Amino acid sequence: MLDAHAVTLSPAETLIMNILLLAIIGWSMWKAERGLNPGNDVAVLFLLGIFAVSGRVLLEPLPNVQPVTVVVLLAGIHYGAPRSVVLATSVALVSNLFLGHGIWTLYQAAAWSLVGVSGALLSERLAPSGTISVSRVAALSVVAAFLFDWTVSLSALHSFGAEMLPLYIVSGIPFDVLHASGNVFFVAWLAAPLSEMMSRHNLSRTVVREAVASRT
Repeated sequence: MLDAHAVTLSPAETLIMNILLLAIIGWSMWKAERGLNPGNDVAVLFLLGIFAVSGRVLLEPLPNVQPVTVVVLLAGIHYGAPRSVVLATSVALVSNLFLGHGIWTLYQAAAWSLVGVSGALLSERLAPSGTISVSRVAALSVVAAFLFDWTVSLSALHSFGAEMLPLYIVSGIPFDVLHASGNVFFVAWLAAPLSEMMSRHNLSRTVVREAVASRT
């Protein structure tokens, strides 16, 4: 009988397994959403939260690459600032129960909340005429990566003086670029299907991708 504890995966194999698990979770989320009654935005936010937490935990081997920023940004566009803040804070707290909880959780929650609020404030530009603009969301996601990382960098002030902060931020630029690049990938993958999903459960706004609009 094979001892499960004797099986050791390489870092690459572990990452591939985690990506497959995230794909399964995303597919399950999509199937679960199909069974909801229209307008059930609370359940959709719950599903988005599960996906965001899972993505952050499973993709932890990839430095600064995770779907949370894009999910929160899209939630702000579709559901407004208050709900995106709840989502951002919940994802930061729950995911850090697995990854490590500390003062940085507060800054991460605040930074992702800023991303959600930005999406809400710019929703008319990001979804002109009710159609989500993938290119504009991608551009904002790049800015959001730096906004998030630099806001979280402020947590370092608890460890050293303010005079070290610029050097700390500069040294983290490669990770900021990884975050931004990952965001563009997640926008390309998630913006259209998540916008379609959230639009089906949003009675106050109509934000749909162009392909969906053309079918109605």
